[in-house]
Amino acid sequence: MIYQASPWHAYAEQSPHTPGPSPVARRMEWGTRPGSGPDAHVLGPALGSRRLLELGCGSGHNAAHLASVHGADVTAIDSVEIQIRRANENYGSAQGLRFLTCDALRFLRGGAMPFDTIYSVFGAVGLIAPERLLPAIARRLRAHGRLVFSVPHPRRRGRSTPPDGRPRQDFLALPDGTRRPLARWELDVAGWSATLHRVGFRPLGAWELPAPGGEWPTSLVISSRRM
Repeated sequence: MIYQASPWHAYAEQSPHTPGPSPVARRMEWGTRPGSGPDAHVLGPALGSRRLLELGCGSGHNAAHLASVHGADVTAIDSVEIQIRRANENYGSAQGLRFLTCDALRFLRGGAMPFDTIYSVFGAVGLIAPERLLPAIARRLRAHGRLVFSVPHPRRRGRSTPPDGRPRQDFLALPDGTRRPLARWELDVAGWSATLHRVGFRPLGAWELPAPGGEWPTSLVISSRRM
């Protein structure tokens, strides 16, 4: 079992931030290129009647969009307290939206109330061993609830997909130009589909999102439903 110290605190500390209320994004983004790939519709129909959980919300842009534009009831968690403080500064007044500082596994295992949809945008999925995280997610989803997530594409910059499902050593680029090591579980579409199926999910769709003018995809979005 791999334990990794999070570099995300340093990333948050170095990231620019404007205090005070912020405008809500008009579109939910799953990748690094705005306007590419799916939007909020992949989370399910009638979002205004659904309870959503975001794992790794950062400064809260997507959660605020879902609560304010779609009327969803959103709980958004992140393990970095700086990010939650900023999310509350920017969007804390939105109806149906709450931000919490909490580790993803601890939150999932520590409660019983189910969610209709759980999602992650470059968040906990891929940074925690799938055999630990995915069963914990399934436990907190209603029957036929959706799990949707985006991760860095395993073939970005011409890489090859790790053949054995073990985590790959990667790096997080910080705003100051330095890099911090981290471990990522990087699966291709077939790998995620098989892994999800083993823990009780039925894959619904996948999107490989390219960079502008790039030869290789940069982001991978996976949609699934709990069986």
